[in-house]
Amino acid sequence: MNTPLDDDGLIALALGRHEEIIATTCDLVQLDSQTPPSDTHAVAKVAASALADLPGVTVELYESEAPVMNLVARLDGGLPGRRLVLNGHLDTYPIGDPAGWKHGPLSAKIVDGRLYGRGSADMKGGIAALIETVRIYATHLRPFPGEIILTLAGDEERMGELGTQWLIDNVPAVKGDGVIVADVGSPSSVRLGEKGMIWLNLVATGRQAHGAHVYAGANAIDRLTDALTELRKLENISIITPPDAATVIDAASRIAGADAPSARDVMTRVTVNTGTISGGVSSNLVPDEARAGLDIRIPLGMSTTDLNARIADCLDGHPDVRWTAVRRYEPTWTSADADISKACLSAASRVLSGQVWSDMRIGGSDARLWRRAGFDTVVLGLTPYGLGGPDENLMIDELAPLTAIYCIAARRFLDAE
Repeated sequence: MNTPLDDDGLIALALGRHEEIIATTCDLVQLDSQTPPSDTHAVAKVAASALADLPGVTVELYESEAPVMNLVARLDGGLPGRRLVLNGHLDTYPIGDPAGWKHGPLSAKIVDGRLYGRGSADMKGGIAALIETVRIYATHLRPFPGEIILTLAGDEERMGELGTQWLIDNVPAVKGDGVIVADVGSPSSVRLGEKGMIWLNLVATGRQAHGAHVYAGANAIDRLTDALTELRKLENISIITPPDAATVIDAASRIAGADAPSARDVMTRVTVNTGTISGGVSSNLVPDEARAGLDIRIPLGMSTTDLNARIADCLDGHPDVRWTAVRRYEPTWTSADADISKACLSAASRVLSGQVWSDMRIGGSDARLWRRAGFDTVVLGLTPYGLGGPDENLMIDELAPLTAIYCIAARRFLDAE
């Protein structure tokens, strides 16, 4: 039986693992796990190796659909209690053109306190912190009440249906009483909610003709752009944020260090992004077909059913434009009074010297899948730099404190019952 550790001892233990957490992050970053194709076999095996031979830990690998490999590790505390799920994603954004990187995209190079590489911040550094949290609990804190489940999934950058969602649907062990998703944001900010979304595909049809004889044709690109202009009006919809979320978001907006005003502005309104557009075959021909793909994000206080009806109204006057919703997710929120929310905010306050706060999250994460399945879920992770672009990086001095926050949050949550 291990000697009990108070909060100070537990924090010191986590901070003392600084070099080991950096080494694990480097091991993960140096492996290519871009989505597409979301081949997470190699990185899942490295994570499994880091968890091997820990007392009380069992590790299983699940291939949902080739080449997506997912990992589930279970740590039984040895005493009755709740189940805490720690979640991360193993896949990354595409690297893009390596020539645009100053430091190699899979180099895991450390320069001036920053660790560079695709997926370093989003979110292999967070995964390293989760792995170290399980290691600390397995080797220093057993027995403890309840169980800790670590789920590391692929496919997140394609919305997670073959990763976290597959685990929720197929592995009973991942169903817990609270979930911490280690996705990016800031160690100082506990993210309680995310916007919903609908992805649209639009196809406009026209009639081809010579570009000098426009009267003989019907321009599909013109029809498409008219429809896109109409859809932009969705951003003017007035939406009332639910009271619990409004209180949290308003409080966060008054905190120095919270998201910039331009970022905060989009948290509570609809945004319309035209992500792809194509059409025509030659400049001197009237195009007979044009296509576009849109990402429409909706805040708390609006449902995808409401948005679907608004889209239909916008496009009702454009009979030559067909549209299909190809992805659909509701906005999600976990109460600030939920045990997992309070545990994480308390832990961040205990570990960090600066101000901490609860907030909304701008981007999507696998948290929406956990909340959709009925689990209280927060997002708490590293501060990202260069997210999605060349020279993505993290600050190495955040890794060990984040691990300490996870350790203290787990204790607060598992001891709460």
